[in-house]
Amino acid sequence: KSTTVYMITKILESSGANVAAIGSLGFKIKDKEWPNTLKQTMPGRFRLQKFLAEAKKAGCDFVILEVTSEGIKQYRHLGIKFDTAVFVNIHREHLENHGSFENYLKAKQELFKLTKHIHVLNADDPRITEFNKFTSEKKITFGINQGDIRPTNVLASESESEFNLDGQKVHLNIGGVFNVLNALGAWAVASAHGVEAHVITEALSKIQSIPGRLEFIQKRPFSVIVDYAHTPDSLEAVYKTLKPANGRLIVVLGACGGGRDKWKRPEFGAIADRLADDIILTDEDPYEENPCQIVSEIEQSIKRANHIEIIMDRKEAIGRAIAMAQPGDAVVITGKGSEVSMAVVGNKKIPWSDRDIARLAVDKSN
Repeated sequence: KSTTVYMITKILESSGANVAAIGSLGFKIKDKEWPNTLKQTMPGRFRLQKFLAEAKKAGCDFVILEVTSEGIKQYRHLGIKFDTAVFVNIHREHLENHGSFENYLKAKQELFKLTKHIHVLNADDPRITEFNKFTSEKKITFGINQGDIRPTNVLASESESEFNLDGQKVHLNIGGVFNVLNALGAWAVASAHGVEAHVITEALSKIQSIPGRLEFIQKRPFSVIVDYAHTPDSLEAVYKTLKPANGRLIVVLGACGGGRDKWKRPEFGAIADRLADDIILTDEDPYEENPCQIVSEIEQSIKRANHIEIIMDRKEAIGRAIAMAQPGDAVVITGKGSEVSMAVVGNKKIPWSDRDIARLAVDKSN
């Protein structure tokens, strides 16, 4: 969702529109940008309405909002008249909070019930029927395999991708098939609002990276990537995209605390065990939980005895992974992406940046 919000914002700005945006990547009103330090993607109602008022006062034509199931459950969306709703994909997440996957799905569907003008839907996602059943004035589907907006000649490596669409050859400076899908979703939104294909193409090609989303800190002699992956599906997709043909995949991972989605922890371990060559388990956002217990729950599904280390100091863990990398390897640091704080015991948030720490470790290794 964050990547799609970012892409839509850049495309609409390239078309000459004034744009505001809210999401886990941060806040933006026209040229003014600031980080999201709330530890929640979608702000509370009063903060959100204040933001919308400021965006209107600043003369913004569009607001791109990353809507969350948690936000809908807590009625943070009340009072907003949505023009366009985009379905990118859905993974199992926030199950403790919602009580079941069905409740989680219903929260997501609420956005499409409320949005009457345009629905943009990922036709490649197996759950499209769960979102396609709500009425809207206009529906646009997109996908690599099917959909109204469907590209040809799709090529995707770990660090870039390209495709042909609507007479344009599109080049993305970000890799992964999932990012091609994100770009198609953004394309659908932009075209629905009258942006021409050549403008969309140029805007997408100018994006050098998405902060904390498959973000390359270094590409050679070995690659170092920071990514927000925090569901089993996204973790697996990132690992498969980045696994070198002739090198090792070195992974640094943990899991969020605070009772959030404990079921994910052993799944993370199993995915890392299956796809990674070297695993370093570490602290992430423990909140009030014991960090060692969180890591233990990830470790329980890792069957190997070798090529696994537990380094609870996250800075040290990132440094260790980068120090052990050889030419051709890929070091992947997941879980926090572009976040600027870590949630620890005592309801505290300490300043934190995986990206900055990785850059310092890279400089040291060079």
